[in-house]
Amino acid sequence: MFQQKLPIILASKSPRRQELLKAMGLDFKVVLKDVDESYPESMSPAEIAVYIAEKKAAAFTDISADSIVITADTIVAYGGEILGKPADKTEAIAVLNKLSGSVHQVYTGVSLSYAGKMHSFYDLTEVVFNTLSADQIEYYVSNHNPYDKAGSYGIQEWIGLVAVEKIIGSYTNVMGLPTEKLYKALSAL
Repeated sequence: MFQQKLPIILASKSPRRQELLKAMGLDFKVVLKDVDESYPESMSPAEIAVYIAEKKAAAFTDISADSIVITADTIVAYGGEILGKPADKTEAIAVLNKLSGSVHQVYTGVSLSYAGKMHSFYDLTEVVFNTLSADQIEYYVSNHNPYDKAGSYGIQEWIGLVAVEKIIGSYTNVMGLPTEKLYKALSAL
């Protein structure tokens, strides 16, 4: 069982990641640093997620000696294409039209930095979407905020409640932080 002995820093502005850490009963503070999130085009989605999480962690080497720094990056993949955060409403609608009636993958890379060491891992969840009508997609994009989410949706929001037929893997991974694997990694420290 994990018993928190060191301060935890979450290097993420994601309200979903913050909500998940709170639900895990962890005491943490949020610290943000700007990080270039580009990656080599030859990488697989899993490699990209871990690579970016590690780039984010590298920005915290100055404080990871006496704290545990948690960084993460979530990638949505559909048919070999990486679906990032949409730039605007048109892009969000286009992405949701792609995902409608199909299967896609959500990868989250996580990096834990502490005492000069880094431990990284990823999780994969397959998500099966029902077919969405144009009205349903328009409703979601107009009434929710798809712009801060890879793949243009939040599984914990309306669209997840009505459009997700099933998932294979971790629900919290789709939210942006695979808490089951994170808990095991923290317990192993």
